[in-house]
Parts: sequence; structure tokens; C-alpha cells
Amino acid sequence: MRLIAERLVLRPFEPGDAPALAAYRSDPEVARYQAWESPLSVGRAAEVVARFGADAPGGVGWFQYAISLEGALIGDLGVNLHENRMQAEIGFTIAAAAQGRGYGTEAVARVLRHLFDDLGLHRVSAECDPRNEASARLLERVGFQREGLRRANTWLRGEWTDDLLFGLLATDHR
Repeated sequence: MRLIAERLVLRPFEPGDAPALAAYRSDPEVARYQAWESPLSVGRAAEVVARFGADAPGGVGWFQYAISLEGALIGDLGVNLHENRMQAEIGFTIAAAAQGRGYGTEAVARVLRHLFDDLGLHRVSAECDPRNEASARLLERVGFQREGLRRANTWLRGEWTDDLLFGLLATDHR
């Protein structure tokens, strides 16, 4: 399953992606608002890539797309398809060197088109730490609405953090 965007290809992970995944997921600024353990060794990244690569797109649960620019891994985007196959949650990460160029917006918009237009989903949700203003702006840019705030809901990196909740309905996406 490959999704082609204007400048990007969203594809399954491949073994050669491990070094790039380890690099950006070990960057403290990239990992700051994420739940994964950082730093990530290349060996551990190879295990993660193998697990991601074994997952099937379109199945219930998480599927992680590799975001590729001219063949190079610049980020990843996860889709968690609900068991009712009418709803999903998304999450995304872009390497620091690729941030601020619209790649995240392009990748999320492409996945949303796939989820709504190809799979016929009713709703897609996302959440982020409210301090992650860039991610919140990206979600709003592609049409998500802020739906709420769960205060001190997530224990992350030694502190309780808030969760900013977003939702997008198929009727609003069209």
C-alpha cells in the first residue's frame, strides 16, 4: 500500500529505514511530546521497522506509514483503524530537518483523503500535547476541529501532560 502525494510517498517501512528512524526518534526536540523511549538505537530501530513492516495496511489496529521524500525517510504517520472500520486515530512525526516545509501537512492530508474517500470512514481523531503548537496548527490546517482538553491525563517523561483532542468528520472533510 503506497499513497502518492505531490512530493511524498507514504509506504510500508523497509529494513533500510532503521538508521533514519533511529536518528529522528532520538532527537530530543522531535521526541519531546512523543511516548516512545528516546534515544533509539539503530538495533532497536531495526526491530521497530521490522514490526512496522509486518503490519497490514487497512487492518484493524495501528499501521505505520513511512513518509519518504525522494527515497529518504523523513517521518512516519500512524493510522489506528477502529474495529468498527468507520473511525480511526492518526499520529505523525516529522524529522527536525524536514519540519517547516509543509511535508507533515501534505502527508496528513493524503492519508485523510485515503481514509475518507477510499475507505469511507465516518470520523478521524487525533490528539497532541497543547505545547506542541506546530502539530495543533497542522491538524487545524487540514480541517480538524478542537474538541476538548484532557487535563493532566498522560504521564510522559516524568510529568503529567494535557491532551488536546481533535476530530474531523467525513462530512466536514468533503
